[in-house]
Amino acid sequence: MSQIYQEVLKANEHYVATFGDKAQLAMPPARHFAILTCMDARLDPAKFAGLKEGDAHVIRNAGGRASDDAIRSLVISYKLLGTKEWFIIHHTDCGMETFSDSIMEDLLEKSLETAVLENGQWKDVGKEKGSPEGKYIRWLTIKNLSQSVIEDVLRVRHHPLVPSSIPIYGFIYDVKSGKLVEVKEANEVGKAKS
Repeated sequence: MSQIYQEVLKANEHYVATFGDKAQLAMPPARHFAILTCMDARLDPAKFAGLKEGDAHVIRNAGGRASDDAIRSLVISYKLLGTKEWFIIHHTDCGMETFSDSIMEDLLEKSLETAVLENGQWKDVGKEKGSPEGKYIRWLTIKNLSQSVIEDVLRVRHHPLVPSSIPIYGFIYDVKSGKLVEVKEANEVGKAKS
């Protein structure tokens, strides 16, 4: 097994030893809200939003985008587990700003090995043939950070399974300062309607 595998299991042993009363946490989040944000390892929603286990739902994907699956999770969060407010949080220096759908499709078609970024351009270095299946996925890349937040808030706001009573907030997390920066237009279009 890899060193990472061993490190994860060792960390889990420590966590289990200090688990305490976490077994008593309820399934619904205690603070009744959900966050949709990016999978970027520099973001720690527990820290930047002041969360502890059991407080909120955190849904993560590449870019923190309002994909069908993210919306599925938000709807379950509300309908079955009672969240009342949602935050959509993108971030500065996001990898989703560094490529387009066509770049990803081309890279995957050339090989399935990890590409490298050289002089601001993605380059495939794989030796084995890839797959054209990447052409059938909408990668939800980002061209304009504020606009992507607004688009995602609008997409969630207008989804037929999302009640108008849920406020949806849009923010950009600054990876250089840790600050959440409000996207005012997103918050305006995400307002709840009673």
